[in-house]
Amino acid sequence: MTKPVKTLCPYCGVGCGLEVLPPALPGKPVNRDSAGTPIWRVRGDQAHPSSKGQVCVKGATVTGALDKDRLRYPMMRDSLDQPFRQVTWEAALQRVVRELKTVHANQGPDAICMYGSGQFQTEDYYIAQKLLKGCLGTNNFDANSRLCMSSAVAGYIQSFGSDGPPACYDDLEQTDCAFLIGTNTAECHPIVFNRLLKHHKKNRHVKMIVVDPRRTKTAEKADLHLAIKPGTDINLLNGIAHLLMRWGKFDSLFIDECTSGFASFAGVISQYPPELVARACGIRVDELEKAARYWSESQRVLSLWSMGINQSSEGTAKCRTIINLHLMTGTIGKPGCGPFSLTGQPNAMGGREAGGLAHILPGYRVVKNPQHRQEVEQAWQRPPGSISSQPGLAAWDMILGLENQSVGVFWVAATNPAVSMPDIKRTKAALLKSRFTICQDAYYPTEMADYAHVLLPAAQWGEKTGIMTNSERVVNYCPAFREPVGEARADWEIFAEVGRRLGFEKEFAFANSAEVYAEFVQLTRDRICDMSGLSHDLLKNGPIQWPFPACAVGDTIDATATGKRLYTNHRFPTEDGRAKFSAFHAKGLAEAPDPNYPFVLTTGRLYGHWHTQSRTGRIEKVAGMYPNPFVEIHPRDAARIGIQEGEVLEVRSRRGFARVPTKITKAIAPGTVFIPMHWGALWAKHAEVNALTHPEVCPISLEPELKACAVQLIPTKNLSIDSDEDTADQLASSLVTHSHP
Repeated sequence: MTKPVKTLCPYCGVGCGLEVLPPALPGKPVNRDSAGTPIWRVRGDQAHPSSKGQVCVKGATVTGALDKDRLRYPMMRDSLDQPFRQVTWEAALQRVVRELKTVHANQGPDAICMYGSGQFQTEDYYIAQKLLKGCLGTNNFDANSRLCMSSAVAGYIQSFGSDGPPACYDDLEQTDCAFLIGTNTAECHPIVFNRLLKHHKKNRHVKMIVVDPRRTKTAEKADLHLAIKPGTDINLLNGIAHLLMRWGKFDSLFIDECTSGFASFAGVISQYPPELVARACGIRVDELEKAARYWSESQRVLSLWSMGINQSSEGTAKCRTIINLHLMTGTIGKPGCGPFSLTGQPNAMGGREAGGLAHILPGYRVVKNPQHRQEVEQAWQRPPGSISSQPGLAAWDMILGLENQSVGVFWVAATNPAVSMPDIKRTKAALLKSRFTICQDAYYPTEMADYAHVLLPAAQWGEKTGIMTNSERVVNYCPAFREPVGEARADWEIFAEVGRRLGFEKEFAFANSAEVYAEFVQLTRDRICDMSGLSHDLLKNGPIQWPFPACAVGDTIDATATGKRLYTNHRFPTEDGRAKFSAFHAKGLAEAPDPNYPFVLTTGRLYGHWHTQSRTGRIEKVAGMYPNPFVEIHPRDAARIGIQEGEVLEVRSRRGFARVPTKITKAIAPGTVFIPMHWGALWAKHAEVNALTHPEVCPISLEPELKACAVQLIPTKNLSIDSDEDTADQLASSLVTHSHP
């Protein structure tokens, strides 16, 4: 093979195009890592419409982990205190099927849960939905997207009548005001930020507002950085709306003809005058007014957000309050503007399309809608009533189900909840109670494998063919360019084989992933995410953005039904065709600081790492960039508690502690500390940030508030970072609890 294979980067939701070549090329030395292992060559795809040839360090090094610490064969054990033994696929599948049948018969279908991942390809997601929701009769499929984008999903559905970001990446080069809130785009979605930054530098009139308690790499480039207190986003957004209303800077014609609920919204924002908002947010009144002025003077405001908004007990309210500003100013469905959530994972968008959360069904349908259930049952040729009318268990509810033992089978695929779930001590205790846990992954060891009875080896990126959709609704064909290692199989193939062994032969009679995708896209016909015109064969020619419906005749495409942006006609898929204003008051953090826990911890990603390091932790260049976890603390707070740069600091919440080296920086606001999210027990001792976080969720989206919790800071000058001794209680009794002013 000498011609590059075009594919998609398997990390964040930007969805950058890559070209991959084998380690050995004619006339060139073999490409190897420092240990001498041959590694595939990778570069950016210049023709890809989303990334235009750009690639970040994660994408540039991704092939370095293809052969590191792979799970190559099925493994089993009878109990968690025994070692794993290698077994055949036949033995592993027999046990999986036997356990599923036993639990289904004795406890009912809702005792079966699957927890999946935005790392899935669309075909993996879709077959999992068909297996659980259509055949087993439980909606207990949730994914790590619940920890990532479910607040944005709920916000779009409630405001517009459907999920789906209305904007696209071309808007990054057409906006005259970019409003970034709860997103460190420069590090977490770097290629999106590169496109925006080039536009910002080239056009002096273009403004960039960044809202973040930290002065991140993103905030450093802003015309205005609003370092608000954690949990005051709604105060700020309602405060901007208050000023726009006061100044008469709203689109009354759009409001009257295209929206509903404005009167209630106006009543709420009247209670957010600038002085009150500035005090609550910890910013100056003139800074608030400047943000509102930038918004009011712009014709094309593009708002971007990510985990800082979504991962909150007010996540849906925050998303809808951002959308309110666009509805108020009529900045939607036009070039350069609109509310645009930046998806966290490479195919979280594809998962939403395929129904990959516990409350939704394929084609942007919802479980509670009888017509939607009937449409999917008919497509799957399942008897009426096969799909439960009740939403399944969300991610944290699955953990609670393990805790109270109402969950009998817990099937985890392509994700690592033993690190990523909140309140990790409680999570691990619940995992230990599981009657039967399946861990399906490409890598071993992982933290999750410690809690599994069966390990199923999964083919990963580059070893299976399928489809992924990025944040701007661009659908990408991702071909296999090498054989799976050992006996690894594609996730969808594993799900389908289990389905056939459970007696659903005709439902899973797929010869390849192209057939799976062909069935799936028919369930999108006439939906806002219509992809009925797409196929593997068509997408082999290059990425295509949805909507992309097929015509009623033949396989030609109705060009009038496609377009880069949604809602260009200002009609929305609601009962009356109008978008809906929401009216939310700010409630603040679910766990606010107090005299005993006086600081706020916030969490987030680093530029080079990905989630829980199952892949990036095994790549030399990335691991070298971040040899240790750390805690950021403001110099004023560091001086007050008597901690020096590099010294180990114990950060303790009501649930647990982490001990990490100190990084003293003015880039974080006093009273707030930051720890990156990537280190689990496999990579560093006592550095798990989710030992600190709490499981309180948004009541609408059920997304946990992973971004903030109350903590105390305890210097541990005489305590090793690797010590097993939990001395915090003793230390706390002899130390003064230090609080910020």
